[in-house]
Amino acid sequence: MSFKENLLNKIKINQLTRDVRKTIGPADGTLRLDTHIMTQLLELGGYPSHKERDLTLYTLEGDIHHGRFLVLDNDIAIYQTSAADIGLRKSPTVKEMVTFRNIKKILVDTDVVLFRKEESLSTIQRELIDRLDLHFESTDIEAIAGEGLAAFERGDHDQVLESLALFSELLSFSPAPSPFRIKGFEIIGKIAKEDSGETRFGPMVLYSPLQNTLKYIDTSIGSFDKEKMEYFKKVLKNEADASVEGPDVFEKLKASILQ
Repeated sequence: MSFKENLLNKIKINQLTRDVRKTIGPADGTLRLDTHIMTQLLELGGYPSHKERDLTLYTLEGDIHHGRFLVLDNDIAIYQTSAADIGLRKSPTVKEMVTFRNIKKILVDTDVVLFRKEESLSTIQRELIDRLDLHFESTDIEAIAGEGLAAFERGDHDQVLESLALFSELLSFSPAPSPFRIKGFEIIGKIAKEDSGETRFGPMVLYSPLQNTLKYIDTSIGSFDKEKMEYFKKVLKNEADASVEGPDVFEKLKASILQ
């Protein structure tokens, strides 16, 4: 796969991970794991799945006789054992429960469980991203900038957003925090939190799909700074000039990486 495809996959992995994380609750809670989203994440890794009794297991490593398995349930625990052993421990028959050895296995699984919940999810996320070749050349960045620029000039909003998402990942930008969210604009940039509780945001990119305007503010603005916040709002209203505007924003983003 190309660098761009790998980077898009990384973005998708991280988004699915965030979506799953929202549905992970405490052991005694009512929140239920979204197994549909978790399945999408596991399928990205091409992990084979099979049924063991009434359980769905994903083989992360090894084979059914011995390996690492993720059980698709509310715990999403990762086991290091055999598929049959997991079936016995998690879905025993009445006959199997009458022996002391089996009872011990059913009640205590710390000898075979590697991770649960958040730790399991982070393990899958890390393993999927580690598989991606994210090395890039200057030509890869130039191509992303070129696609974004061409899309902006022809008003292809979806392609512009994709190009901005790629640059956002490369520059460790985040969606705008609360004080900087404006309806009708896609805003991304650097976020910093001060000890005072103030949020600093910037440099930042401001894109309006409706107006097809693209702006770049090359500074960090504090949410308590009334003068700079007023400047930020004026830029959005086209009442003040941004540091960079229009197609040149993609050149700026490209330079931010290549320099």
